[in-house]
Amino acid sequence: RLTPEGYDAAIPKVIPAAESLVREGATAISVMGTSLTFYKGRAFNENLTAQVKKATGVPVTTMSTGIVDGLRAAKARRIAVATAYNVEVTDRLKAFLEEYGFQVLNAKGLGYHQIPAGGDIIDNRLSEFCAETFESAKGADTLLISCGRLKTLDLIVPLETRCKVPVVSSTPHALMASVRLAGLSGRARGFGRVLERV
Repeated sequence: RLTPEGYDAAIPKVIPAAESLVREGATAISVMGTSLTFYKGRAFNENLTAQVKKATGVPVTTMSTGIVDGLRAAKARRIAVATAYNVEVTDRLKAFLEEYGFQVLNAKGLGYHQIPAGGDIIDNRLSEFCAETFESAKGADTLLISCGRLKTLDLIVPLETRCKVPVVSSTPHALMASVRLAGLSGRARGFGRVLERV
């Protein structure tokens, strides 16, 4: 569930899962789940990263750190934020981003409390929703789309073309941060400005 109560239930499973992956040969760990890692703020995200690193002995990042890395690579300062979440979780993301020094001009969510039974969230209006969120944030220099279950990879370039600013999104940019832990560049052509130049 995309609620604080759902995240509270999931957090105790993170370290055992990471330890299991390392036993299977993983040499780096990314804690996936954007809201899972930002919902209690910057200190919580950074402490969770440190705990997993201590438990596993390998480099660690999180999905929330991935979006921060993506925003920094985009040289973002004033951002518009489109999410899958309800108001409470969207507000927690806004506070998290502000802790990292970003000014959130507008933050809107699709209102999901739970992932649909079919898996990934594919909203027919997702691209339009994201563009409208950006367009109502006058002066924004970057658009952030948050929730790993939103399918956004193919939306990044069209949104950048329409909005004329970099677009950062949970899964693509968390994966960028993840592969960089393994010594790869994370660079990929055709998926937006940030991935092309990291």
